[in-house]
Amino acid sequence: MSGEYQSPDPFSSASFQSLKDFVLERVSSAGRDVQGDFEQFERDLRDRFMAFEADVVAAHLSRYDEKAPEIEVNGVVYRYKDDFEKKYCALGGTFVLKRSLYVPRGGGKGLCPLELRAGMVEGYWTPGAARVAARAVSASTPREATDLFRDLGGMQPSESSLDRLPKLLSEHWEEHREVFEEELRSQETIPREAVAVGVSLDGVLVPMKNDKPQDASEEERAAAPAPTSATEPPSASDQRPQGPEGYREVGCGTVTFYDAQGDRLETIRYARSPEYKKGTLKSELEAELRSIFKSRPDLDLVELSDGAEDNWEFLDSLAGTLELRPEKVKHALDIFHALERVKKALDAYHGEGTSAAKAAFEECRIWLREEKDGTDRVLRALRHRRNNSRGAKRKTITIQIKYLAKRKSLTRYKELLDANLPIGSGIVEAACKTLATERLKRSGMRWSEEGSQGILTLRSLIQSGRWDAGWAFLASQYKAYVIPRARAA
Repeated sequence: MSGEYQSPDPFSSASFQSLKDFVLERVSSAGRDVQGDFEQFERDLRDRFMAFEADVVAAHLSRYDEKAPEIEVNGVVYRYKDDFEKKYCALGGTFVLKRSLYVPRGGGKGLCPLELRAGMVEGYWTPGAARVAARAVSASTPREATDLFRDLGGMQPSESSLDRLPKLLSEHWEEHREVFEEELRSQETIPREAVAVGVSLDGVLVPMKNDKPQDASEEERAAAPAPTSATEPPSASDQRPQGPEGYREVGCGTVTFYDAQGDRLETIRYARSPEYKKGTLKSELEAELRSIFKSRPDLDLVELSDGAEDNWEFLDSLAGTLELRPEKVKHALDIFHALERVKKALDAYHGEGTSAAKAAFEECRIWLREEKDGTDRVLRALRHRRNNSRGAKRKTITIQIKYLAKRKSLTRYKELLDANLPIGSGIVEAACKTLATERLKRSGMRWSEEGSQGILTLRSLIQSGRWDAGWAFLASQYKAYVIPRARAA
């Protein structure tokens, strides 16, 4: 609903009279036959309620205005200039208010006391409306969100305003990100029943407007992988797939608490726009773990990832960085990645989908999970098949053997399973899907780094159970204390 607010008494407004007349006409009148479309009745009733709500919000918001000759905000003195009308968006709809504008004594950008006192977001949204809009656009496209708001009734933001909102919120978050994240951690309590904390990182290719960052140094661009690859430089024994032109890797990371039975308790999720070697993501994960072990040094640390060397360079450094005793740190190559390599080798030898390949794979799977020397047994079985192969078949098996042998120390799966600790990185792979893929990889999409980070930040807060506190930090950036002053003689 939309309108221009005039009266300080909402009960004398046209919206209240319309609501009153509608209720008397459609509900309070007795003895009438029930007629008409009930869905339309619901919509008409809600529209009138929302219009009245918008008038009530406008009446209350007008009280935040200031009429002093001068005001002081953050130590700067501003003088009254004039009253101007402006449109605002609230949960109930849009309305126009006349409010005061002040400018600095020496000239410069003006400000509105009403907006600062109420915490109006980006000079347009009420805090409640901005919160709902941000959550809506984090989950769906601006077009889908506008359709949803139209069906809900009340505020009807435009696609363009919804598109801008996450980017503008992200600017404030990024400016204070480290402080906000530290404050989030300080407000949380580690589950009492937790015995271990797992850390994982991974990435997913997302369509970006620029296939390489323009502000990267020549050295970084030379060292960085091709725009469609993951961050680890591919080696002869570990080629990673290349994606379409213009795709770059969004980094995702998770920190998960586990109880003594190995059940997941809580997961904190992070996601960052494409960045050289996932630098910011790694700093966030390290800071999260540092805070955890400061409170709970008794926990075990379980490091889980695929075979990407850059990921393991970071994970391997954590024990020293966090000053953890070696026996408190466990690490594992995601077992599904290991089994994928085993399957490739066995399919090459026996034939993909054959009963012999399936039987051999099941035997190797059991060895890896249930035998202390499981990896040695698997490697011996693969080497035997390699020695009895020639040509492309032998080459394929050799590549998989080298991959597993290089990461043998990361495949002590029985040891971890016996301790009820995880051996798969499915949580971070799910985070890649739910944080990035589901929202950023729809048909026809292409993202700027700022736009994608705005969405990723909101989704990370929501999926980590940090939305309430995170929004409070964001909303606080739009508020300021306004001191009225009498003009000096």
